[in-house]
Amino acid sequence: MATQNDVVPPSSQQALQAQFVTIGEEDAGQRIDNYLLRVCKGVPKSHIYRILRSGEVRVNKGRIDQLYRLVEGDMVRIPPIRIAEKASNDTVPGTEFPVVFEDAHLLVINKPAGVAVHGGSGVSYGVIEQLRAARPQAKFLELVHRLDRETSGLLLIGKKRSALTHLHDQMRDGTTDKRYFAAVKGNWQNKRQHVKLPLHKYTTADGEKRVVVQAGGQEAHTIFNLLKKWHDFALLEAELKTGRTHQIRVHLASSGFPILGDEKYGDFAFNKQLHKAGGGRGALKRMFLHAHQITFTHPDSGERMTLRAPMPEECERFLVSLGEPSA
Repeated sequence: MATQNDVVPPSSQQALQAQFVTIGEEDAGQRIDNYLLRVCKGVPKSHIYRILRSGEVRVNKGRIDQLYRLVEGDMVRIPPIRIAEKASNDTVPGTEFPVVFEDAHLLVINKPAGVAVHGGSGVSYGVIEQLRAARPQAKFLELVHRLDRETSGLLLIGKKRSALTHLHDQMRDGTTDKRYFAAVKGNWQNKRQHVKLPLHKYTTADGEKRVVVQAGGQEAHTIFNLLKKWHDFALLEAELKTGRTHQIRVHLASSGFPILGDEKYGDFAFNKQLHKAGGGRGALKRMFLHAHQITFTHPDSGERMTLRAPMPEECERFLVSLGEPSA
């Protein structure tokens, strides 16, 4: 009989047979459908819901529906499932990232720009898959929140389900404080500026996710603090009051101050110019958006914590190349 720690995808078994899994602390509280989607990687979502509806999945020998929440000690029967073996070139390389903080409950890394946080949308794998591959002994690793692929900085990862749930609750209740560095094009004036513009998320015909300011969209609120100013540029600190997709990028672009290097919402012609040094400034070959600080309550100790990630070197070099700021 299998236990929680030796669950393997059915495709790796020599003979197809049912698995019996005892639910531990880390999976308790999770919905059965989400649990199956996670442990049966590669199985189509439609098939997961079919075996749930048909009663092939049992908990403590009884039928359950997809909304059932697992309890520690539950015995889950997972029916035989055949998964096509993936080609060897799909293997995820185990990769560690710069650690800002880590204990038994939480891992906080400084994500580099250009790395997706998870696979999907044409990306084979991201930070979370690489961390799982690098830490095969880890029972639980899940993203607490997300960062855009082009954004660098602090990324929180739960090492226990209880920590993940606690941090999700904090973010939903607005008790976390997230701050970003953003460099923009334009003559920014105000020392502190509130932007409250509703955001609507949609998908383009080619499957790309986009966000636009639109009446009736989700409420979104960002506070921008002016840190430094040059003739054509400004360095801002963005303070998120809500956490919508692409919120900072769209709020700035819609206000007439696109983030430098933003290939989705920015000034595309100017971004191309930025790739080479010129006009008394250095080159910039990335989007200048960096999650530099986060404040939250530790999910176990209750301690209020503030963590910081320094400005990336390539961003710092660009700012130095601009010379002395005027403000």
